[in-house]
Amino acid sequence: MRLHVPARLRWSDLDAYGHVNNVQMLRLLEEARIEAFWSPEETAGVPVDCSETAVLNVQPGSGTLSLIARQEIEYLVQVPYLRQSLDIQLWLGRLGGASLEVCYEVWNPETTEPRVLFTRAATTLVLADSETGRPRRISDVERAAWSPYVEAPLEFSRRR
Repeated sequence: MRLHVPARLRWSDLDAYGHVNNVQMLRLLEEARIEAFWSPEETAGVPVDCSETAVLNVQPGSGTLSLIARQEIEYLVQVPYLRQSLDIQLWLGRLGGASLEVCYEVWNPETTEPRVLFTRAATTLVLADSETGRPRRISDVERAAWSPYVEAPLEFSRRR
């Protein structure tokens, strides 16, 4: 099962060549990841106003850091400026003890035919204790929320 996060492009996401800049693509993926997995706020320890997968509390003082250990991105087709939202699909390629691999596919808007896959990417996140900086285990609540979204990890086609 995959999460679908819409991402609106801004004119400033384009570079001099008229397509989405590579750095901006990483920012779009970051925003989708935050939308999908981070709890916007907590009330008495219970996430509010968020999807069922947005259970990771990384608010200041929460005790958790979300650290990027690795990123890989494969650009397949240039992304032009589009008025409709991109369809960023996310799933977990791996759910370990203290880390998870978030996989992404960036598609043209869901209502557009033919469907075009622009970008594929993967980010390995390590959850860490904010006081010690050491990895911390994925909690039972996090694992329960994320387990339905585990599927095969990406296999990048242009690896050497």
